Amino acid sequence: MAIAPDVCIRGAGIVGRTLALLLARERLRVGLVREHAPRTGATSDVRAYALNASSRELLERVRAWPDEQHACPVLGMEVHGDEGGQVSFDAKDTGAAALAWIVDVDALQQRLADALRYQPLVEWLDAPVPAPLTVVCEGRHSATRSEYGVQFGIRPYPQRAIAGRLHCEKPHGHVARQWFANGEILAFLPLHGGPAPAAGNSVAFVWSVDEHRAPQLLAHADTLFESELGAASEHGLGKLTLSTERACWPLQLATADRWCGPGWVLAGDAAHTVHPLAGQGLNLGLADAGELAQVLHQREYWRSVGDLRLLRRYERARKADVLAMGATTDGLQQLFAQTATPWAQLRNWGMTGFDRTGWLKQWVARQAMGRL
Repeated sequence: MAIAPDVCIRGAGIVGRTLALLLARERLRVGLVREHAPRTGATSDVRAYALNASSRELLERVRAWPDEQHACPVLGMEVHGDEGGQVSFDAKDTGAAALAWIVDVDALQQRLADALRYQPLVEWLDAPVPAPLTVVCEGRHSATRSEYGVQFGIRPYPQRAIAGRLHCEKPHGHVARQWFANGEILAFLPLHGGPAPAAGNSVAFVWSVDEHRAPQLLAHADTLFESELGAASEHGLGKLTLSTERACWPLQLATADRWCGPGWVLAGDAAHTVHPLAGQGLNLGLADAGELAQVLHQREYWRSVGDLRLLRRYERARKADVLAMGATTDGLQQLFAQTATPWAQLRNWGMTGFDRTGWLKQWVARQAMGRL
């Protein structure tokens, strides 16, 4: 860069790009290190993210929220247990326009790229440069994290996530659906439904399956895999047809032992990862970006952006929320991993009872939406 940046962000994924735009709004010069790793497998990203209202507001602030075609509102949610238990949520009960929005990864990345193109205070870099503050947003496999001596405590789950896109015989009706059975978790996320209340027939799926079964499912021909998905989803949306390739990755619970040091800080998956069953991974990362930008905005005039006391304010503000979400998702994963009959009866009895508690359901829904 011709002028040294105030902040160097290592990692240009969604969290890194969003943070760069937020910091530029604070009149900070930002160097954003581009990613050089080539994409493997499918030509487009088959994943989709469930983003809550807080994440939407953050992305709208930097003019990067995708259009309606790529951000489908979730008006309801159905969670099915393995012994008849069921919990349902309705956006009307919360007074909100939607419980969440299901967003295409590629569309969101492109909107962020477009916003960065018109931000003169952000410069793309091919390699890191010295700066008063370095923010590590390189994801769970961050190399920079270890350079700072951070220990990343990883507890692998005995599961793999399989993801892709489906065309469904029946319309999804803007309802997200989830099934817990035999220790596995299947989620259908509505896509491309158009403006509500129009209904679409496309969904993104994420199937958390036993790590030993994942290779077998990936090796299945499309028709056999579709049949397995149909059975796991209790044929709720009729005949299912794959519309993309399938992606697969290991699942883990992980957190860094420290998130900051003099002149550096971690954000997003470089600091923490959780099980995807609640769809909160990117929401946590975007909340990191929003909090760090707010802390830097409120700093004393004489304090550098890399001041350790300042960065610890960010760490304290975010660590409790992240640990709470990690404990919640881990507890649910462990609960539904128990396949013995007494456990199945207990958890499904609990689901049925929870579904009847109006005030508690609304509180949980608002927590997931980022509305405390």
